[in-house]
Amino acid sequence: MTQHAPLIIDVAGLTLTKQDRKRLKHPLVGGIILFARNWKNREQLSSLCADIKQVRKDLLICVDHEGGRVQRFKTDGFTHLPTMRTLGHLWMKDAMKATNAATACGYILASELRACGVDFSFTPVLDLDFGESSVIGDRSFHRDPRVTALLAKSLMHGLLQSGMANCGKHFPGHGFVKADSHTDIPLDKRSLKAILADDAAPYNWLSSSLASVMPAHVIYPKVDSRPAGFSSKWLGDVLRGQCGFTGAIFSDDLSMEAARLIDDQRVSYTQAAVAALNAGCDMVLLCNQSVDGGEAVDELIDGMVEAVVKEQWIPCEASDLRRLTLLPTIPALDWDALMVQPSYMQALSLLP
Repeated sequence: MTQHAPLIIDVAGLTLTKQDRKRLKHPLVGGIILFARNWKNREQLSSLCADIKQVRKDLLICVDHEGGRVQRFKTDGFTHLPTMRTLGHLWMKDAMKATNAATACGYILASELRACGVDFSFTPVLDLDFGESSVIGDRSFHRDPRVTALLAKSLMHGLLQSGMANCGKHFPGHGFVKADSHTDIPLDKRSLKAILADDAAPYNWLSSSLASVMPAHVIYPKVDSRPAGFSSKWLGDVLRGQCGFTGAIFSDDLSMEAARLIDDQRVSYTQAAVAALNAGCDMVLLCNQSVDGGEAVDELIDGMVEAVVKEQWIPCEASDLRRLTLLPTIPALDWDALMVQPSYMQALSLLP
């Protein structure tokens, strides 16, 4: 069977259970996403990450750690990173200072995570700040796609300095719609031309710099009846074809409300995963389903095995190579060494 481990799952607590280890050993599982409930302090986080790597070295340890209100680890020495909107405001006063601050943010974000054993963060947000979306809000750099692209590229440079890859989200843009895709099914009724000229422009301009992309659970009915993350038109024709993107594509969380209705039909997690992978995603996330025993996680793993047997989904070696390229390739500094690193101390001084 072709090697392909597309499932990114989570664990319930501060340490791995016997059931967690069994799931992480499964050949279809390619990584783990951490949440605030997996955090007590740096020592505990480092131990958890080390245990995960003992199960399998190739597992990608991920987290949503952007700055502002989306920052999973905030105590025991972790720097409180500014919102991306703060960097956008700084741009309006001093553009070059803002790009330097964005690089500093990226370096601090990545180096602190890596010092505790985390491989990867789902950042930067490329959604534009239309002032309408409550779920995006101050997570966005700016309304202008050019400013967004340049600040994101600067932040990505900082990530890269610490050996961390990046993830632009949420393609082709989640900032225009008011509805929250965690609880609703947002509709963006603009034309493809309008979206490409504005929201999706950063993906075109950053196609050679982005390591991975996460599509939005938003339906753009003038382009496709399916949400972008389940649409071969968006992922294949637009993102890979028109934008020339060659990196990895992650689905957003399959447990979100907007991922549960495809072609006007309520779908299972397995059906959603198969639809996303067949549309062009390399990896799919199922979040917050390991609590209370994790039956949904086991159901997804078993369902994907069945989907392979029935040839409803065919594993893709190229997809797994894209996953593996997101693993850090340079050693991480440990926390004490990082604290006295001149580049780290300089980066702290540049934060807005």
